[in-house]
Amino acid sequence: MKKILLIVISLCIFGCGFTPMFSGTDTDIYVAPISGINGIDLRNVLWAKFGGQREQNAKYTLTVMLNNPVTQYKALEQTGDASWQEVSLSATYRLSVNGKDIATGTETASESYTFVRYLVASNASYNNAVQNTIRVLAEKISARAIAETHKYSTAGSDK
Repeated sequence: MKKILLIVISLCIFGCGFTPMFSGTDTDIYVAPISGINGIDLRNVLWAKFGGQREQNAKYTLTVMLNNPVTQYKALEQTGDASWQEVSLSATYRLSVNGKDIATGTETASESYTFVRYLVASNASYNNAVQNTIRVLAEKISARAIAETHKYSTAGSDK
């Protein structure tokens, strides 16, 4: 019975003309250099999301302006020492095709981390939080970019 149900569902889905939004054909996106160490990391994660590095002559160009990380104290001990902090990053991006903007936006991501008295442990905790935040930003930006390139390519260039 399960096999028959699976076959019927498969026929319905395949017969309706459904194509996944991320089919791999809309990710010809050149990611312009992003300044700073965190910018290099963000660009590398975006390349991985888009299936690898593209040349400047790619169909789409993604330009990202990454702000410096902002750290806020979230918890204090009775002694007044900080024990928990949050780092947040924001990025403004522009996706264009042939010099025409098809998407712009700003994304923000944050990550909490434990702040301890030992410098090495605190730096490691901070760096992990920044890397996690960069991955979240890349996920948000790449999802929007892929959605917009798919929408643009299915609507045609008369958009």
